[in-house]
Amino acid sequence: MHLPEPAPAHVRILTVCTGNICRSPVAERLLQAGLDQAVPGGFVVTSAGTRALVGEPIQPPSADIVRTFGGNAEDFAARQLTSKILRGVDLVLTMTSGHRGEVLQLDASLLKRTFTIREFARMLDVLDDRAAAAPDGAEEAAHDGGDRLAANAAFWRGLPARAAAVRHLSLPADSSENDIIDPYRRGLEVYHQMEDELAPAIVSILRHARLNAPA
Repeated sequence: MHLPEPAPAHVRILTVCTGNICRSPVAERLLQAGLDQAVPGGFVVTSAGTRALVGEPIQPPSADIVRTFGGNAEDFAARQLTSKILRGVDLVLTMTSGHRGEVLQLDASLLKRTFTIREFARMLDVLDDRAAAAPDGAEEAAHDGGDRLAANAAFWRGLPARAAAVRHLSLPADSSENDIIDPYRRGLEVYHQMEDELAPAIVSILRHARLNAPA
């Protein structure tokens, strides 16, 4: 009898933007750097673009942002988003609501695991606030059941459902607040705006990972 292969011990996260050279690489590299510190070996973060400039490196201003926050901007090449890349991904974080729609056109089964990065971060903030108010209640930490990475993977695979359950408590005043501005071929001030929109979301996700890292 053929037994199904066990789920990998690492959590697979994919970040998505348009060209895969400005926004999603910043999210990829900074999430990877921070998650490596929270749970070493627990995550693999990659990125792709809905209309990728395939093979291109990270745009220099985006690379500067990555390095400023302690990430590695080297050895990057833009990839085109495909259904194959989406296969087996645990969580998809897009830079805009439009990108989310394009992900779901390729793979509708990811409906409950695909969010814009800003909306996902706000949901995690709600979960963290609830856990702080009732430490023994709302949020269930990733407990060590003998295998730290397996415990972390199980926790994160259940996280999209827990996040979606508090979506109504994290809605922005304007739907545009779900999106990260595209700085491609624009001035440095737009890259700074991108950074200002993206950095708080990354901080929230990394904080949630640290708070719920297996003991």
